[in-house]
Amino acid sequence: MFRFSVRRQARFLAVPALALMLGSSAVLAAEPGDVVAKVGNSEITEADLAFAAQDLGAELKRFPPAQWRAILLDVLVDMELLAEAAKNADIDKDPDFKKQVDFLTLRALRNAYLAQKIDGAITEEEVKAAYDKEFADFEGPEEMKARHILVKEKAEAEAIIKDLEGGADFAELAKEKSTGPSGPNGGDLGYFSKGQMVPPFEEALLKLEKGTFTKEPVETQFGWHVILLEDKRRQEKPTFEDVSANLRQNLVRDRYAETMEVLKAEHPVEILDENLAKASAEAPAAQ
Repeated sequence: MFRFSVRRQARFLAVPALALMLGSSAVLAAEPGDVVAKVGNSEITEADLAFAAQDLGAELKRFPPAQWRAILLDVLVDMELLAEAAKNADIDKDPDFKKQVDFLTLRALRNAYLAQKIDGAITEEEVKAAYDKEFADFEGPEEMKARHILVKEKAEAEAIIKDLEGGADFAELAKEKSTGPSGPNGGDLGYFSKGQMVPPFEEALLKLEKGTFTKEPVETQFGWHVILLEDKRRQEKPTFEDVSANLRQNLVRDRYAETMEVLKAEHPVEILDENLAKASAEAPAAQ
């Protein structure tokens, strides 16, 4: 546990990696090897501040950017002092501690390989190629644009249909008579695809030609509807910007699976514990 004053004690918990410090103009102007402080015979550099920022980035968001460097330096000073005290107490020679260091090194190497050779190796050109391939022949689902007038009684709906047949404006009638939430907007329901409306409403709508309205009232659990089909269209394919993150994630997943297949072929894995071997075979793959 770091040495904190009471005021700072609650600041730092385990947080995900995020190099927020690198956005600071002060850091960008400095060299990684520049020494910013000394603790006994140890030096704290700009690179150390940047690594600390990666570990404490989420917590730094809670404070003004002008305070980040001072906060990080305070943490690093505490770390240096406590680490030196640990060495003096021979904690670094403890077998359990050595195992912990080995595990942390193993994890850090794994993460660095993932970042550099798998995630970092996916290029923008590969993501764009995946987009072109996946959406080359894209044909989106059909969407319909409709308006409706909702009333409580069938007779009311029948009277509205007569008004419409006499040339009344659908949107104006909806504003005047509809009890539904879309009434003030002229009954406009916008665009929607199949399956988004209750079955009786959708079934009646699918029978309409563009620009026509239902000649008989349509009953649903909400009341009686008069429905106008204004437009039909095919949903446009998503833009590259909309799906690039998901496409990249898929490429990373595939590259990870390919890499693990090669590595396991080169380095066969043998699980000696029978129960653990069975459990491992049944467990979902971890990434």
